[in-house]
Amino acid sequence: MPKFSAVRKHEIQTGHRVYGHEGQCGNLHGHSYVFDIYCLANSLDNLGMVIDFSVIKNTICNWLDDNYDHRMLLWKDDPLAKELVCLDPSVVIVPYNPTAENIAHYILTIVAPQVLHNINVKVTKVVIKETARCSASCEL
Repeated sequence: MPKFSAVRKHEIQTGHRVYGHEGQCGNLHGHSYVFDIYCLANSLDNLGMVIDFSVIKNTICNWLDDNYDHRMLLWKDDPLAKELVCLDPSVVIVPYNPTAENIAHYILTIVAPQVLHNINVKVTKVVIKETARCSASCEL
């Protein structure tokens, strides 16, 4: 039985700090994150699509824009988090150490199912490019 996929690319600008990292990633810094969002279906809709790309844009991409774009992501266990969130409303406290791997996992397992809950398509993979040379992914 064939499987069909569609991939939407989305870019945001986000800062983060990897708490506990002994190198430069332990400092506050930012990236132009590029997300590849993979959607899978067992069959195509009546128009011959897995999902309309605008649906991905209006759900997952808009969530990323509203919640992470031009924000600073800090882990709830990072000592800087409590201090900086009081000083700057652009600081977002997340329940994970904000590595690219953990961000991909959160988008795949928490965000995508919430925002696509009534759509018969499954997001099966999220790839995040931190730089042109470095990426991480999470896949079901």
